Amino acid sequence: MKITVQSIHFTADKGLLEFIQKKADKLETFYDNIINGEVYLKLENVEDEANKITEIKLQLPGNQIFAKEQCKTFEEATDLAIESLRKQIAKHKTKKEIAAQQVKKVVLTSAEEEF
Repeated sequence: MKITVQSIHFTADKGLLEFIQKKADKLETFYDNIINGEVYLKLENVEDEANKITEIKLQLPGNQIFAKEQCKTFEEATDLAIESLRKQIAKHKTKKEIAAQQVKKVVLTSAEEEF
């Protein structure tokens, strides 16, 4: 999966970029039709230690999912955002399966009515 990472107000190091790519690649084990992803890393100017924000947007066929987390480290925020996306992917797959079953049911019902 192609991931685009943009760091805002700082330059991300190579280790962080590899960590994000590795975590994002794991999402393909749950759903292999992910088109692409965009990751935004932001530093907020606040007094709180938890000033690092990770936003991840994934393009799926016919849908887009998004997660945003704020933590003390980008790695922690990325982990939480990836977990949120994993749950959203599971929900998306379930909805897609239910819709496919309903279509199949309608087709079978109409085919039976023709006989």
